[in-house]
Order: sequence, then C-alpha cells, then structure tokens
Amino acid sequence: MERSESGERQISWAARSMPVLTAIGERFAADRPLDGLRISACLHVTAETAVLMGALRAGGAEIALAASNPLSTRDDVAEALRGYGVAVHARAGVDRATYYRHIHQALDLGPDLVLDDGCDLVNILHTERTDLLEGVSGGCEETTTGIIRLRQMAAEGALRFPVVAVNDTRTKRMFDNRYGTGQSTLDGIMRATNTMLAGRTVVVAGFGFCGRGVAERAKGLGARVVVTEIDAVKALDATLQGYEVRPMAEAAALGDLFITVTGNRDVVRGEHLAAMRDGAMLANAGHFDVEIDVRALDELAVEVHRGVRPNTDEYVLADGRRLLLLAEGRLVNLTAAEGHPAAVMDMSFSAQALAVAWLAGERARLAPGVYDVPEEIDHEVARLKLAAAGIGIDTLTGDQEDYLHSWRVGS
Repeated sequence: MERSESGERQISWAARSMPVLTAIGERFAADRPLDGLRISACLHVTAETAVLMGALRAGGAEIALAASNPLSTRDDVAEALRGYGVAVHARAGVDRATYYRHIHQALDLGPDLVLDDGCDLVNILHTERTDLLEGVSGGCEETTTGIIRLRQMAAEGALRFPVVAVNDTRTKRMFDNRYGTGQSTLDGIMRATNTMLAGRTVVVAGFGFCGRGVAERAKGLGARVVVTEIDAVKALDATLQGYEVRPMAEAAALGDLFITVTGNRDVVRGEHLAAMRDGAMLANAGHFDVEIDVRALDELAVEVHRGVRPNTDEYVLADGRRLLLLAEGRLVNLTAAEGHPAAVMDMSFSAQALAVAWLAGERARLAPGVYDVPEEIDHEVARLKLAAAGIGIDTLTGDQEDYLHSWRVGS
C-alpha cells in the first residue's frame, strides 16, 4: 500500500467518528468563510488534524502545516494531506533544529491567521519572523501551556495580534482535557510497558482538567493514586475526591509510575529521581519534554539502554536501580499511542474551526490580546455533538424563562 493511500485510510477512519466537524466542513464549503485567507499552523500531524485541515480548506483557506511534536507525526497522513493541497512541513522523529526549520517553512506562507499548539509558532513570529507580524491579524491556541505563555505576552504588551484561547472552552476542558487525556495517556503507558496498574502506586503531578482525567482513569484501573500540586484549591479538590496528596519530595519514594500533567518545567527533578524505587516509570502528558528533567536523569545514569521496549528507555543508576523513561519525556499519549480518540477531537477541532471562522470575521475589530471563545460557539458544539449521538435535552418554558430573568417574581 502506498504511503498516501495508508494516510487516506486513516483520515477516512477518523472522520467516521467526527460527525460534528464533518458537518461544519460541509457548511464551510457552502459559505466559504475563509476565502482568500492564508493559515500557518503548528499542530500534531495526525488523522484527526487532517479532518480539521479538510474543513478549513473547504472554507477557502490556503494552509501550511508544521508539526507541534515530531514524535506524534504520522508520515502517511502528512503525505495524504499534501495530496489534498495542504503544504505539510513535518516528518516523524526529526531533531530539534529540523523541527524549528519546519515551523519557519510553514510561516513562509505569509499567514493572515495562525493556529498553534504550544505557542512555538507564535513565539517565533514575535522573535525571529517579526517581518511577518504586520500581516497576521489573529490566531488560535489549543493548549494550556500555550495560553499561559500568551497571557504573559499580553500582560507585558508583547502580543501583537488577537488570539482565541480554544483550550479554555468548557467542552474542550471536559471532553478533551479530562476524558481524552485520561484515556489516551494510560493507553500510551500500557502500550509502552505492558504494565498492570491494579495495585500499583501512580503519582499524578498536577490536578487540572488533564491531571484529574489521568487520576480518575488510573483509579478506575485499581491503582493507588497520589497527587502532587502547587495550587491549594486543586490539592483540596483532590483530597476531597479521595486521593492522597503529597509534595513530590515525599511522593518520589512511593511511586511505581509517575505521570506529569502540569505544563511547567522540572516537575520531576534530580533529587526526586534519586529517591525513586527500582523500576519506577516516568511519563509526561503535560505537553513539552521539560516536565521531567531528562538531563538530570542522564547525569545520574551510568548506563542507558535504549528501546528496551518500544518508546521505553532504561536508565541504570550507580546503585543498580533502574528508571524507565517513556517516549523520551515527550507526550506519551501521542508518542506511544495515537493520542485522543477521534470522537474526542471532533469536539476540540469543531470549536477550533468555528473559532477560526469567527476570528476571520471579527479580527479587524479586535485589539491584540487573548480572547475566550464566544459562549455561543461552545454551546453550538455541544448541541451538534448531542444531535449526532441522537440525544435530546429539555428547553425552558416561557414561565421558566420569565422566572430566571425577572427579579420581581418571588419564590
């Protein structure tokens, strides 16, 4: 089977579970809300992303796509996308220099709008490709990590165009971050290690929506779950949900499996690695490969055995203890597995597509800054998903509407 044919089969399979985005693509084909616009994107190059690219192309956009993670890139999907008219600058497993070169190549399109997954593309625009900034009138960001960076840029007055925080919709946080990350992270870990989680101690670093999903799924499989946090409210939430909450300095000696889900760097550091038990496994599901201090792990190790299993490297310490690093510290759910199920990405990418169309119409009226997705888009995505699943919901009666909107009506 030719590579492009293999990619087309994957895209077709994903589209079966993405009815909302498929319907939006059909609407875009009729309305052409993106006619004449150039979009540079830095996203995971997967079959689900390809369905999004198809919807944007149907809306009239010209697209150049780079990969937000070389280890998640599906080369056959990339080849199929090229056949669909998308300029794809991505290849699986490239080094850091090539990764950034691909982002530059995507930006060579001279974009009107940008789509980012982690803020690397936007960062390069503001540091190395400032010549293109005047032509960029808006963007979308899909990750917690990226939005943290963008809000800091906006606070410092450095952000030069409006960006929509697609990650922060209720549907995205619930469906993608919580259920998608929870399932796909454990899927990746089990594929990489063939480990039984029942009876094991799993340390989850971070109890945001993603961390909560990981903790719930691990608990459901019979693991003892320990949560580490820096936020007192989230730590209290974890405690009231029945999880054991400890600082990482204490949890390091307890865990069989460590999963970082924070969006920050050095969550697992050298002093934590030195305290871990023999055979402890280290996985990251928080985005970039900085959450686990891999350099410190390299320095502690006297031997490194690459590929003891697919996507699993064994680090032998001076005292004979072995630590297992999964997916090189990159996203384990996209490297060792296939990322979120297509049904999950149907929600996220539908919000993304509608946000792009909204931005195309509103960008001239928006000042530089970070904007929430309009609430009506979030509700529309949820309604479309329910309709696709054949699920109906109630509507308010006239009396109920009046009751909710008038302070004059007593109880």
